[in-house]
Amino acid sequence: MKIDLTGRTALITGASGQLGRVMARTLAGCGANVALHYRGNAAKAEELKAELADMGVRALTVQADVTKLDDVLAMKETVNAGLGAVDIVVANAVIQYQWTSVLEQAVEDYVGQFESCVLQSVHLAKAFVPAMIERRGGRLIGINTECAMQNYPTQSAYVAGKRGMDGVYRVLAREVGEHQITVNQVAPGWTISERDRSEGTERSKGYESGVPLKRRGTDQEIANVVAFLASDLASFITGAYVPVSGGSVMPAI
Repeated sequence: MKIDLTGRTALITGASGQLGRVMARTLAGCGANVALHYRGNAAKAEELKAELADMGVRALTVQADVTKLDDVLAMKETVNAGLGAVDIVVANAVIQYQWTSVLEQAVEDYVGQFESCVLQSVHLAKAFVPAMIERRGGRLIGINTECAMQNYPTQSAYVAGKRGMDGVYRVLAREVGEHQITVNQVAPGWTISERDRSEGTERSKGYESGVPLKRRGTDQEIANVVAFLASDLASFITGAYVPVSGGSVMPAI
């Protein structure tokens, strides 16, 4: 078996970021045409677009603030015009901020995480699910985190946002399942990225000691699971929270 996404169109939010770029290359490698969302890094998005074009797929870049519904609806129209209807939506974008204790965390950080995790998920659903219902099929994949189950100090804003995202995805999975639309989440652990490789920071003995597989995962390992969930191989999986964390979190049954 192999993952074949030929003829399908994927949208990845935050595609110009570390993990987003690897997911885009992976889905393109499976044959998908890819819409590359970015908020501010147009140069990196255009560079990736050219890279995907060299792989023989169609790609376009689209700028939007995913915390605003009007922006997401406009993004849908741009992608539809350039690549056709979207079959796969990967919600990867997230607002970055300084992690600190609940007592010291700025209220604005909680608002930002709610907007980028919860509202992004809602906006993407409102924009792209109606057409999926008409076509009787589609894939929604949210990038969550192992942190949502660990609840360690300094993670409160991030955990709150991702737990809210989890709620939206689980309910949406029940609401749209009859239309053969699957709604799942991938939850990475602390993942090795291009930045880690360039800076030589792939190893962390303290973190690795708590991981049953005794290592950090890679960005490619995350992208592989996204590609699987986007494919027909995962046609009977929905409402799932899939940790890709080497066993550092193990959801109970």
